[in-house]
This record gives sequence, C-alpha cells and structure tokens, in this order.
Amino acid sequence: MNLFDMTGKVAVITGSSRGIGRAIAERMAEHGAKVVISSRKAGPCEEVANAINAKHGAGTAIVVPANISSKDDLQRLVDETRAQLGRIDVLVCNAASNPYYGPMAGITDDAFGKILTNNIVANNWLISMVVPEMIERKEGSIIIVSSIGGLRGSEVIGAYCISKAADMQLARNLAHEHGRHNIRVNCIAPGLIKTDFAKALWEDKEAREARERETPLRRIGDTDEIAGAAVYLGSKASTYMTGQCLVVDGGVTI
Repeated sequence: MNLFDMTGKVAVITGSSRGIGRAIAERMAEHGAKVVISSRKAGPCEEVANAINAKHGAGTAIVVPANISSKDDLQRLVDETRAQLGRIDVLVCNAASNPYYGPMAGITDDAFGKILTNNIVANNWLISMVVPEMIERKEGSIIIVSSIGGLRGSEVIGAYCISKAADMQLARNLAHEHGRHNIRVNCIAPGLIKTDFAKALWEDKEAREARERETPLRRIGDTDEIAGAAVYLGSKASTYMTGQCLVVDGGVTI
C-alpha cells in the first residue's frame, strides 16, 4: 500500500481558493481524497473545484464557502460537508488574516483582535466542531498551517507572528487531548512562499534578494512544496507523528 494514498478520505481545507490552500487541495485530490474547497467567496472556490473535478472526476471536489471569522459559517461548513460527503477525515486550517504591516506600537485593537480571532480562535472553533466524529471513528488528522513567524520575531508582522506561535501551542495542547483517540494534530510552518498573501514580503526586489541570500537553498518557496508536507500529514505516512511543527522554509531557521 502506498503510504501517501488518501483514497476514501474527505479533507476540508480552509482558504483553498488560492495559494497554499489551493495547492493542498489539488495534491490531496491527486492522492485520492475528496476535498472541500472553502473561502469567503463562492466564485473563486468554484473555479478551483471545477479544475479538480475536470482532472480527477466529478465529485472529487465540492464547494462550501465560509468566512473563518463567523462561527456560524464554520458550523455550516462542517454540516454541509457531512451532508454531501458523509464524514471529515482530514481538516486543514489554512485560512488566516494579516491586515497590518508595521511595528506593534501602531496596531489598532481591531486589527490585533482580528488577527488573533481568525488565526487562533477560529481554528479552535473549527477543530472542536470536527473532533467529535473523529473520536467516534478513533481516527483523524488535523493540520494547522502556521508559519516560521511563530519561531522568530519581526519588526513588521509581529501580531501575525504571535498568532502563529499560538497555533503551534494549540496543536501541542490538542495532540495531548486527543491522542488517546488516535487523532493527530500537527502544524506546518512555511517559510516565505510565493503567494498573494505574502506579496508584501517578496514583491520588493531588494527585500526578496536579501531573503534569498539568507536562505540556504537561495530561493523562496513554492506552494506545492507546502502541499507535499500536508499530504504527508494527512496520510498513513505520518501516523506516528503528532503535536509537531514541520518547518518547510528552505533552511532559513537553521
């Protein structure tokens, strides 16, 4: 049996209309999973789902739009997935917010609160909604997309880094709580990846060149390079791994 085979699994991926989330959905579908494409707007989600279904067959991907800042939206995401696909085997908490770029002294309470709610609290909401069925089946994999920002300080994305450090601790806590039920909870901590979300960090030529010089692999990452880690964590290949943070950063943090 292929250790990375996800045939028969249902994976919900938040923030999957573009970037890292989209790559994760595409690669999990490629490995046999049925995937749920979710972000705030239905249109971009449908484009992704249509492309996946055209490649892997009708019904491989479904669309359930949801705003991660809405607890009701997240519950609807879970309920609609169960109604259409019957179960949730893998949950990927990928969607996140970072509405502020600058020093911590300048961040508004609203912006700070949004970062903490969307990047930490919403993850806990969604995980809590999905875990009961995993406990019943004695199996499940939960993946939180964190960031190497959770391992380092920053002068410009400090609040985001705080939220991503908290995600790592959330994974450790939940791994302790749910390990007895054979439910695994892990993080992926990407380095700088070429996505629209991270554009402020790589679109400036001088800033990008500086980052590439300090990266042992001498380049920034691609979304597929994070998707591979997610397939690993969602498949049998990682059944003895829980509470960990898998750093995929080209060597920056070494």
